[in-house]
Amino acid sequence: MPSGLIALLDDVAGIVKLTATSLDDVAAAAGKAGTKAAGVVIDDAAVTPRYVMGLTPDRELPIIWKIAKGSLRNKLLFLLPAALLISALAPWLLPPLLMLGGAFLCYEAAEKLLEAIQGGHDVAQEALKTHSSADLENQKVSSAIRTDFILSGEIMAISLGTVAAEPIWEQAIILVAVAFLITAGVYGVVGFIVKMDDIGLHLAKGTSTATRVVGRGMVKAMPVIMSVLAVVGTAAMLWVGGGLIVHGLHEFHWDAIPGTIHHAAQAAASALPAIGPLIDWTVNAIGGAIVGLVVGGIIVAALHLFKKH
Repeated sequence: MPSGLIALLDDVAGIVKLTATSLDDVAAAAGKAGTKAAGVVIDDAAVTPRYVMGLTPDRELPIIWKIAKGSLRNKLLFLLPAALLISALAPWLLPPLLMLGGAFLCYEAAEKLLEAIQGGHDVAQEALKTHSSADLENQKVSSAIRTDFILSGEIMAISLGTVAAEPIWEQAIILVAVAFLITAGVYGVVGFIVKMDDIGLHLAKGTSTATRVVGRGMVKAMPVIMSVLAVVGTAAMLWVGGGLIVHGLHEFHWDAIPGTIHHAAQAAASALPAIGPLIDWTVNAIGGAIVGLVVGGIIVAALHLFKKH
């Protein structure tokens, strides 16, 4: 009996150890998947604050909360089941879907660059002239959730591509973890960004000189942060979108472009071995961004020509 009990406990310990290892693997895979989706996440964080422009400060956080709930609903109720079905029944669809998603990101980035070159207009102020505050809020929330659906689709597809070789139950856990972590991370950052000027104004009225200096610095930094986020978000869309297309070309054994970028990255990394990994990543990112800019430029040009006709 004692030996049987010891054997049972040993088996239980083995199962616990195996489960812990699996959970470690899931956590590592979720982290890797989230990192792969970084470009879309950065753009999401850059885009969302624009949806509270033109609205009163007391409505900013409630609107962000509504958008965050809509984002999580997009991921868990619609995109997660679709991703798992594709993984289980038609995994061959994943590379072309990722390439299509990459092309969409490239188009979005190219469109933003074109708008920056041509000069944009203040959509929030125009909307305020024709809508009540409640209507404008509902319109902005609906528009943000629709945009989030596309960005969330990219996040889930990129994450699925990262963990496609894992068992289906691990894929489900990883995608759920990615959905919660990215949604919380993105909209937590967005909430801080949209309230940063209010926090700064509050600190600027403080009794301490240091507090006032920090508060004024936060207020002055807000426009700069928004501009930097917009630039980084656009660049991230180009390198992630272009990278997805390059990876897809490699999957289909069209290796002229992927091979050229890979060899250039290896050569550059070999020239500076002390920072080889960083150089390798940078060259690959630049190569992906160039591909993304070309693809996005072609799509934008084609759509603009189509509109003229």
